Amino acid sequence: MPNEFPLRKIIHVDMDAFYASVEQLDNPELRGKPIAVGGNSQRGVVSAASYEARKFGVRSAMSSVIAKRNCAALIFVKPRYDRYSEISKSIRQIFYDYTDLVEPLSLDEAYLDVTTNKKGNPSATLIAQEIRQRIFQELQLTASAGISINKFIAKVASDYNKPNGQKTVNPEEVISFLEELDIRKFYGVGKVTAEKMYKLGIFTGKDLKAKSFEFLEEKFGKSGGYYFNVVRGIHHSEVKPHRIPKSLGAERTFSENLSSEVFMLERLEHIATEIERRLKKSGIAGKTITLKIKYSDFTLQTRSKTLPYFVAEKELILETAKELLYQEKMENSVRLLGISLANLNTEKEKPAKKEEHVSVQLKFDF
Repeated sequence: MPNEFPLRKIIHVDMDAFYASVEQLDNPELRGKPIAVGGNSQRGVVSAASYEARKFGVRSAMSSVIAKRNCAALIFVKPRYDRYSEISKSIRQIFYDYTDLVEPLSLDEAYLDVTTNKKGNPSATLIAQEIRQRIFQELQLTASAGISINKFIAKVASDYNKPNGQKTVNPEEVISFLEELDIRKFYGVGKVTAEKMYKLGIFTGKDLKAKSFEFLEEKFGKSGGYYFNVVRGIHHSEVKPHRIPKSLGAERTFSENLSSEVFMLERLEHIATEIERRLKKSGIAGKTITLKIKYSDFTLQTRSKTLPYFVAEKELILETAKELLYQEKMENSVRLLGISLANLNTEKEKPAKKEEHVSVQLKFDF
C-alpha cells in the first residue's frame, strides 16, 4: 500500500439555499415563506428555492409552472445576481482569513485547504465551525460544511447535515463512510448513471467497491477509473486557487418556442458572438463544440463534434453549430439553444489509472 498518499485537511463550504436566503435576508416579509428565485411566467425556470418551498418539492431548474403547481403559495422573486456576487465576495474574504488556498466552484460554494492555515489551528473541524459562525454573525446567512482528507469526500460530507450543519469524515472513517453511502450521493454520479448502476446491482459504495477496475471501465469508460478510485478514498486533486475551466459556453431560453431553423440560426449567431467574446477575454480556445437543444416538452439533446484544431472564432464555432443543428431532424419545437466548447487548450490529458487501496495515518488530527 502506497505511503505517498497526500493526506490533506479539506473543507467544502456550501451556502444554504443561497439566492433564496439572500432574498429573505433583504426582505423580512419573505422570511419563513416558500419563495423561488426565477421567472414567474409560462416559460420561467426556478434558479433557487427556499427550504420552505423545497418541502413542497420545488427544486432549482424546475419549470415555474410545475413549481407553482406543487406549491400554490409559492412567491416568485426576480434574481439579483449583482447582489449575490457582492455577498459572495464578502464570504470569500472570510475564507481568506484562514487560507489562501480557496477554490470557488460558484458564488455559493468553495473548497478550502487548511492543512496549513493562517490561524495555526490543527483542527479543520473547528476552523469550519468558526467560518460558519462568522458567516452567520457578519452576514446573517447560514452555511453547511464537509471536512475530510480530500475534495471528493468533503463535498459529499457537506450535504450530510444540511442546512446549517457540518460533517467531518476522519481518516479512519473514510472507507466505512464511503461503503455505506448511497450511490446517488456520490459526487459525479448523476441520475442517468445512478439508474445504470442500479441495473448492474450497484446501490451503495460497498457494491461499487466490489466491482473491478476493468468492469467499471468497460461499463462507464473513463469515468469507471474515477469511480474505482473515489470509492477507495483516492482523489488526489488539489485545491486550486485559480480554477482552470474545462468548458465554456452560453445558452438562451426563448420567450416563444422556435420551430423554424432559420430563426434558430439567428439565435445561434448571437450565442456564438457571446462565446467568442468570452474566449478572447480569457485567451482560451477549444476543439470540441457541443450544441444543446431543449425542446418544448423539456427533453434535452446534445450534439457534439471534435475538430482537429483549436478554435475561438465566431465564424468557425457557428459553422460547426449549424452542421450539428442540421445533423438530424428536430423532434419538436425548441425553447432553448446553447453552444459550449470543451477540450480546451488549458487542459492536460491524464489517463485514468488503477491505484491500489489507500493507507491513511489514523492519528492525523482533524
